[in-house]
Amino acid sequence: MTASAPTILATSAGYVPHPRLRFDFGPMMRLATELAAEDGWHDPSGPPRICNVSTASGDDARFQRDMEEAARDAGYELHHLSLFSTPNVADIPAYLRSFDVIWVNGGSVVNLLAVWRAHGLDRVMRQLWEEGVVLAGVSAGSICWHTGGVTDSFGPDLAPVTDGLGLLPWANGVHCDTEGARMPLLRRLVAEGTLGETLCTDDSTGLLYRSQQLAEAVSEKEGARVRRLHRDDSTGALVEEDLPVRLLDGALPAGSS
Repeated sequence: MTASAPTILATSAGYVPHPRLRFDFGPMMRLATELAAEDGWHDPSGPPRICNVSTASGDDARFQRDMEEAARDAGYELHHLSLFSTPNVADIPAYLRSFDVIWVNGGSVVNLLAVWRAHGLDRVMRQLWEEGVVLAGVSAGSICWHTGGVTDSFGPDLAPVTDGLGLLPWANGVHCDTEGARMPLLRRLVAEGTLGETLCTDDSTGLLYRSQQLAEAVSEKEGARVRRLHRDDSTGALVEEDLPVRLLDGALPAGSS
């Protein structure tokens, strides 16, 4: 079950308001399933199959149930890979290969990386990515694929994390419009060289990578921004630029929450 090229969809998005449930799956999740179906293997008579990996939140059972409810309402089939307190499946690589999309949820990216490495899941994810399995996620589930970023994993004060999986050769900032301390710290870390070139997503936006190339930035909401930070090698100055963002079908108007 593969896409046409190694694919990662790294986001600050995926969930939109729902009148009854905690959240609904939005256009970003739909994009992830469409990417997985590009080679035509998916049986359209059956629902897209998503594996939710919620290591970053300690496999919180309540959130897992909320994910199941959102998937039911959206017409997806969703199951979980849990690592707490022990893995819920015997053969993790085979289990993950049975899904259309591996979706990694938010929480502590530091804890996620430590637990994945303890279980060898860092190597498994790289292998699946190289095979063309679609990897996607939000927040910690976005930063993890990159070289690093900033995190509140250690407490309320943001701090750098520099030991991401490195499937992608950039650092990553998330929630850059709604958490005011993130962009100033990202700018400082890039300017001083702690982080290399960094791609920053506002809430509702995502980064689509093919192999190790940024294919496009996409958004579930009008007006949301994606920015690139890097240091000019000749002057040492910080350079910040907005990247073009494609609005996904079904996107919310600007100002929606």
